[in-house]
Amino acid sequence: MSLFRLLLALTLAALLSACGTTTKPVDGRTDYPSRTPPEYEGIQDGMFFIPPVEPLHLCCQNQRTVVPYNGTEEPGTIVVDTYARHLYYVLDGGMAVRYAIAVGREGIAYRGTGYVGRKQEWPSWQPTRNMIRTRPDLYAEFAGGLPGGLDNPLGARALYLYRGGRDTMFRIHGTIDDASIGRATSAGCIRLFQRDAIDLYDRVETGDTIKVRTLDESLELEGPYMDDAWGRAVPDTPENRAQLERDLPIAMAEAEADAAAQAQADALAAEAAAADAAALAGATFN
Repeated sequence: MSLFRLLLALTLAALLSACGTTTKPVDGRTDYPSRTPPEYEGIQDGMFFIPPVEPLHLCCQNQRTVVPYNGTEEPGTIVVDTYARHLYYVLDGGMAVRYAIAVGREGIAYRGTGYVGRKQEWPSWQPTRNMIRTRPDLYAEFAGGLPGGLDNPLGARALYLYRGGRDTMFRIHGTIDDASIGRATSAGCIRLFQRDAIDLYDRVETGDTIKVRTLDESLELEGPYMDDAWGRAVPDTPENRAQLERDLPIAMAEAEADAAAQAQADALAAEAAAADAAALAGATFN
């Protein structure tokens, strides 16, 4: 067996072993379930199978839960807090469903209220002109749009925020990157786990109000939040500050290891592509 094939086999074995419903800690946290809860197990949704969420991604208040709600919004309102990285769907009786979210630049830029102008299952996606201009290597090939599916960054469901009859380009949607939940990411609006996006979609009606909190509102209702060593939003407390200091060296070492692994994977892919090109050229010449 060639070195490339051996490395490929080992990589595939590692990926397959990571697809189970249990996971080992890699960052010292213990506040996540030992197994994937039923509400985050894999499900068939129309033409697509949504894989389970790995337990490690369900730490840091990332699991969907019903909580007391201390805001003043009416039942049926969607409230987005980009600072605490929570989304609330307000219920009757002073309660709300709380979801964890990932927030991109487009999500951070919006404040105020609007309403759900439309809803879409397995929506199509098209990068903005600014995304194409700034990162053509990532987005240019999708300039014509990408149909809904498991490789679509809008995920299984999307809610489109309108204001005054016009699309604001603000979206609340699923994600194909579970590890992003709880973090501030480079692009996108407001992302939820796929199962959470479906749960919210089923509760919401077109015309329902969406409110995005300001920083002052977030501080008043949630208190201050901070990023942990892995970029996840956690309450800004002395305990979490101390934990951040302890975790930073671990997180930095993991980032370096990930970068080295990615560089090796890129080199192997380039080697394989060069070998395929040489074989094709040889076959054509012969």
